[in-house]
Amino acid sequence: MEKIKVGVIGLGWFGEHHIDTFQSIPCVEVSAICTRRPEHLKMIAQKYGVNKTYTDYKDILSDKDIDMVSIVTHVKDHMEPAIAAIKAGKHVFLEKPMADTTEECDLIIEALKDTEKFFMVGHICRFDTAYALAKQEIDAGNIGKIISIHAKRNLAKWITESHLSKISALFGDGIHDYDLMLWYTGAKPKTVYAQTVNTRPGLKYDDVAWALFRLDNGAFAVIENIWSLPDNVPYAIDAKMEIVGTKGAIDIDNSGKNYTVLTKNGLSFPQSTYWPKVHDIRRGYLKEELEYFVKCIINNKKPEVITPRESRDAVHGMRMAEKSAMENRVIEF
Repeated sequence: MEKIKVGVIGLGWFGEHHIDTFQSIPCVEVSAICTRRPEHLKMIAQKYGVNKTYTDYKDILSDKDIDMVSIVTHVKDHMEPAIAAIKAGKHVFLEKPMADTTEECDLIIEALKDTEKFFMVGHICRFDTAYALAKQEIDAGNIGKIISIHAKRNLAKWITESHLSKISALFGDGIHDYDLMLWYTGAKPKTVYAQTVNTRPGLKYDDVAWALFRLDNGAFAVIENIWSLPDNVPYAIDAKMEIVGTKGAIDIDNSGKNYTVLTKNGLSFPQSTYWPKVHDIRRGYLKEELEYFVKCIINNKKPEVITPRESRDAVHGMRMAEKSAMENRVIEF
């Protein structure tokens, strides 16, 4: 079987994770990489043994050998390369959030009408075993009708310092849990009321946020994002979700407490599920997500775990929550 030849656009921390993860999938060859920074491009190419390098994404899209591109740029730079890649006839994997605005998401969806190639936005939590198992329990009717979901995804200050000049806590992390909430309930939002606080006024975006959605099935959906935890918290992320139904409940603890390490520096919960590297091979849910999309291409089967419309709706919900916080009022959808 011929390998799927992939080009990676965007070589930040997560772009490197994409390269390394793709190289651990036997049916994939990372054929080209792209970033606007020439020196960084050269360093990454040498590190991962990639021969073709580009500083302009239009050039990588012109490469006829590339079957698929993975776009791992900042969210403000999602729409243009995504639409260009679709028009160039490439399969497209686009990291979340789908785009910076609902309108940009709609333009991407419009472009998809003219291609038979596949497209998917990387909402990795749908590939997380705990969240996916919860979906199965809910769909089986085992907890009855959902009446309340509360999720938190909180981070330490040292992790979020650089992010908060580019993206808010709600849009950066709240979008994960909001997408899961819509996935679990199959409902649509009716209203949202959000409040945010900036504990570090020198940063562009607020680092504390709560948002309350009322869904059209009557359920409450509450999102908590605190990106200002003390720097000495033992976990990289404090992620938990409580799903309450009329017949039962589901609790998910995704803070990493299943793997703890105690050293002279203190207790820590190293990341061991999303993109760990073991025996020099990348594992985890990022690999499962990317491998799923690659297998969709090989088997000529449209991705079903998440649709472009669902990715668009996640962006819309978070932007409405931000609007609610900014205007200090309930927003109706």
